[in-house]
Amino acid sequence: MQKISIHIKKYIPYVLGVALLVSCEQDAIEGPAPAAPLPALSAGSLDLNTYVALGSSETAGYTDGAMFKAIQNFSYPNLLSQKFAKAGGGDFNQPLFNDNNGGLLLAGTQIIGPRLIFNGAGPASILSVNPGATPTTDIATNNPSGPFNNMGVSGAKSIHKLAPGYGNIAGVPVGLANPYFVRMASSAGASILGDAMAQQPTFFTLFTGLNDVLGYSTSGADDSTSSLTPVNGAPGVGFDGTLAALVSTLTSGGAKGLLINVPKLYNFPFFTTVPHNPVPLKASTAGAVNAAYAPYNGGLQAAYQALQGTGLLSADEVAKRTISFSAGANAVVIVDESLTDLGAINPAFAGLPKYRQATAEDYILLPASAFIGTLAVPGNPLTANGVAVPLADKWVLTPEEQLKISNTIDGYNALIKGAADSAGLAYVDADNYYNIVRTQGLTDGKFKLTNSLVTGGFFSLDGVHPTARAYALFTNILMKTLDAKFGSNFEASGNLLDIGDYPTNFSPAMQ
Repeated sequence: MQKISIHIKKYIPYVLGVALLVSCEQDAIEGPAPAAPLPALSAGSLDLNTYVALGSSETAGYTDGAMFKAIQNFSYPNLLSQKFAKAGGGDFNQPLFNDNNGGLLLAGTQIIGPRLIFNGAGPASILSVNPGATPTTDIATNNPSGPFNNMGVSGAKSIHKLAPGYGNIAGVPVGLANPYFVRMASSAGASILGDAMAQQPTFFTLFTGLNDVLGYSTSGADDSTSSLTPVNGAPGVGFDGTLAALVSTLTSGGAKGLLINVPKLYNFPFFTTVPHNPVPLKASTAGAVNAAYAPYNGGLQAAYQALQGTGLLSADEVAKRTISFSAGANAVVIVDESLTDLGAINPAFAGLPKYRQATAEDYILLPASAFIGTLAVPGNPLTANGVAVPLADKWVLTPEEQLKISNTIDGYNALIKGAADSAGLAYVDADNYYNIVRTQGLTDGKFKLTNSLVTGGFFSLDGVHPTARAYALFTNILMKTLDAKFGSNFEASGNLLDIGDYPTNFSPAMQ
């Protein structure tokens, strides 16, 4: 969602020698004392021999709506492992893709599309500018050999990490297995946690919980697409029981680890980039659309008059539901399932749908940007989607839906912090860092990353997943956290990454 090809400039300090001419009688003038040598890298109390990373897309290495070889090499677990190798860390194996197109095939049929690029106006499929950039990674024919230290599985919820058979290829067509884990699973009946523990990790990272809300959120709170994992429930059912099972198992052999919490939705440009009022109208067009909505508005008034005194329909709700357009920028019309079902009160009102215009408190989801203004009936301007034809619930998160998701994340994060404290694990408040990215930008070295789509540098073109540069910044945060918790010295020994060495965009020509 980008050839913009941004070639990363290395900032190389140039030291100019200055010759100072002095007479033979003068004492030599000494320059500044050389900088003290940096200490040798120490792992502190960590045993980094076998590092295993568990998580989902953010752990696997995912950007621009896809996984592909280049971004996998920039995954934060892989970047960490390169530093760990200097302090006793062993080999780090990842299930690399065949190409840099992204996407997956199942026996020759595409099941997941390739990556996004920036086409000058917005995110678009790489196929729109490079038709030959089709997926070549087929989960039926060319899966790599494990075991894999990076056990990040794109799309996996916390509960899926315990599920046997989650990598069984037979379950992929019916939604019972994950194609990314098919590439990694040691057997058809394997589980993510089981394959992780078979490696006997001495150190682990666990970034889980985001996917437990993400599918639900990106589908406009559609339970039929993906439901929220409840905060409470047994292992494999609720987040608390599942997290407890994950942490107790991962630490059962004495491994130390690091837990990462879940960022809130308002930090992601997927939910905040599209304004609620992206529809510019001329006065004549606004008048025509208002005329089309006149029967709906009149029906609302009739319902209100009929229900006065019952408390079933307030004046505030009638005002909220009344549709009105004018010259200039206008809010889109949406379906809001939280509005009163007037047909259930009186069949005479069954023709009054749950329509209203969006406000700044609504999240219009990023894919809606390519849908708003298109014509439901080609050639008929009075059938513009989002104007004459309201946006379906899948395009929007209302404040009520946002609150439900936010409360769920709060529940997850309290459990993650509690689990880290109880088990003596390091803890990273990713929500706090993502919030800084959103509100003021997060600085590392000479670079400041913000949450602006395309230009901010932190979020990739899909509006959810980080760029390679952001993964590098996140890696630095993790190393600093390990220093504080376990006495390592990644920062003091000069082993933090220069995030300027990592790209924010990938060329459409990269294959």
